[in-house]
Amino acid sequence: MAADEIEIGKVLDELYDTVSGPAGPRDWSRQKATFHEDSRQMRTWIDADGKPAIKIMDPEAYAADTTPFFAENDFYEIETARRINIFGNIAHVWSIYEARRALDAGDLDRRGINSIQLYKDENGWRVISMIWDNERPGVTASL
Repeated sequence: MAADEIEIGKVLDELYDTVSGPAGPRDWSRQKATFHEDSRQMRTWIDADGKPAIKIMDPEAYAADTTPFFAENDFYEIETARRINIFGNIAHVWSIYEARRALDAGDLDRRGINSIQLYKDENGWRVISMIWDNERPGVTASL
């Protein structure tokens, strides 16, 4: 179990490292090692009418959706807490994150939680689905 937790931690570290960095392109080929080819990444938010909204993307759609933002903006997403539960070849991770425009910036861009499901096959642990939401009044990320 401890070895699996270490391997899952490496997947999560790579996940955060892939999207973090100065303005400019990201190396989306790195996603192939951390995300299953049939995985989904789901961004949630509250829309202008106050209703829940979701955007569901495969790895290619996520890269296409975020590339314009990353091209123009420094962005650093850092994990601040993690809870892992493993059962056989499946795992669930709650991962609290903070996003900043610079590593040493005092002001947060946002804070929230990722709910990440992983699957272990002959190649190791990979993300099969990931859904996240940002903090807002009445919703605070905690484990």
